[in-house]
Amino acid sequence: MSGDSTNDPRNAQEPTEGWIGRIDPGELDHRMHMAYIEQTPERVVAEMPVEGNRQGHGILHGGASIALAESAGSWAAVLHAAQFGKIAVGTEVNATHHSSATEGTVRAVATPIKLGRTMTSHEVVITHIETGRRLCTVRISNFLKDAPEGFFD
Repeated sequence: MSGDSTNDPRNAQEPTEGWIGRIDPGELDHRMHMAYIEQTPERVVAEMPVEGNRQGHGILHGGASIALAESAGSWAAVLHAAQFGKIAVGTEVNATHHSSATEGTVRAVATPIKLGRTMTSHEVVITHIETGRRLCTVRISNFLKDAPEGFFD
């Protein structure tokens, strides 16, 4: 998906061109206002506003950061898996929070550590767009399994 508003999940009610088969980034992604800026098997970039995703102290919720990272890393795994007629399912996620944000937008960049035929691992770095500060580093692993018949039709 490009960064234009037509393909922005925040504006979409139905799957848009560029999504794989029946795969939609998901309800949580929509609810948290995540937008996919760049998407290839080698690199997925997703953004999310801090506003609406804060915890009670007014800072970005750690779970929101992990959800953004897992979405970006899983989407990269999905794009890789689709090349082999497979789907990706998460098996492990590990996060280290380095800093916090109270406003603005955060960006997750998922890059592969390993792209296999049965498993992928990605590193996802979340930064605060306005300051460039690294907020969180995440590692996510996905198992690649055969897609159900007709899944990509």
